[in-house]
Amino acid sequence: MLSAPFVAFRPSFPLYIRPPLPHLPSHHHRFVDCAKPIPGRKQKDRIFSFLFSSSLCFDLCSSITEGMTNNVMVPEAMPSITVAAVANSPSLLPYPPPRSGGASAAAIRKKSLSPVDFNGGLAKGWLDSMKASSPTHAKATAALAAVPAYDHSASTMRHPSALIEFEQIMSATDGKQIVIFLDYDGTLSPIVDDPDSAFMSDAMRAAVKEVARCFPTAIVSGRCRSKVYDFVRLTELYYAGSHGMDIKVPKRYTKKKRAVLFQPASEFLPMINEVHRALLEKTKSIPGAKVENNKFCVSVHFRCVDEKRWSGLVEQVWSVLEEYPKLRITQGRKVLEIRPTIKWDKGKALEFLLESLGFADCKSAVPLYIGDDRTDEDAFKVLRDRGQGFGILVSKYPKETNASYSLREPSEVMEFLLRLVEWKHLSLKARPKA
Repeated sequence: MLSAPFVAFRPSFPLYIRPPLPHLPSHHHRFVDCAKPIPGRKQKDRIFSFLFSSSLCFDLCSSITEGMTNNVMVPEAMPSITVAAVANSPSLLPYPPPRSGGASAAAIRKKSLSPVDFNGGLAKGWLDSMKASSPTHAKATAALAAVPAYDHSASTMRHPSALIEFEQIMSATDGKQIVIFLDYDGTLSPIVDDPDSAFMSDAMRAAVKEVARCFPTAIVSGRCRSKVYDFVRLTELYYAGSHGMDIKVPKRYTKKKRAVLFQPASEFLPMINEVHRALLEKTKSIPGAKVENNKFCVSVHFRCVDEKRWSGLVEQVWSVLEEYPKLRITQGRKVLEIRPTIKWDKGKALEFLLESLGFADCKSAVPLYIGDDRTDEDAFKVLRDRGQGFGILVSKYPKETNASYSLREPSEVMEFLLRLVEWKHLSLKARPKA
């Protein structure tokens, strides 16, 4: 059931620096070996200078796009970094500059070459990224005047509605096994201020239950697996929590009829628990901050924190993370997430689940992955690279994405799921009787 590639992890972990522009080809990505001694302050400054320049480049793009209308591209990728870095790093600017106004891009590139203060610069870089996720209308309008207009129709053509193109999607799956993968927050439930109140509707639960009766179905979430199960409460599903680092295979899909757990980051549990306790203490003085233990990752929600307090929140988070070089911090939708540095994400979880179902190298299966956040992009990319299945982005605004289709909100997700069930029933009726 579990093949070697999914369990062969070692104590030496790579530092993966992901460029903030998701359309860059994979050969621009680079790894830094974290097994070497942690460098001095000057080397850290050089590494973080590059990371902040990436964040600033993204900020310009986000500020421009977030204030546009519903047909505007909104890139959401944020840097994924660790506290530890290595000396003798190659060029700090291996990525091309953003394709925007010449003066603005040049100014950003010039600024990125200057070293930054380890503490102040680090906080500033993440603060800029956090603000970029929700710029004011005035800020977006001012930035918009500096760049050429975006071709709205191009985005619609690249990522059309999965409801409008439903028949086309089904024609590609005819005679093949459909496998369903679903994110939870923002996909099956609305995004809410209190993460503990992100309940899915009874109608959505019924739709997911019907889909699971027709197709193998998995929930892949950044939340703790047990929390996702408490929200969904359906036993017939796969559950992959903590961004795929905690996977449970239901009894009905195993040969021995026993539930199977797969946890590639289990050795990090004591460290994650320590960080959770430390962050609870560090952030208790910041009104609105909520620290959530998602078992293999810790989430620091700032949706309800006054923007004036964001800087203090970032500084508190980084004051804790400096002591844990084998953990990294990433940014989601109004949340900072602390995770192990192992090479595991929702894309790897999707591959593991397909293998568990016996569809690892099978061309007769069509995976459909539906999600709304930047962490789902790893799964979308896996499907695109495999040339098998379709990613469906849930967003009211077209974004730079590896998905093939889009849906606007959870209500459209439910409609799509119900149409899948209807299609399955009709296809069974159309089969000739033996």
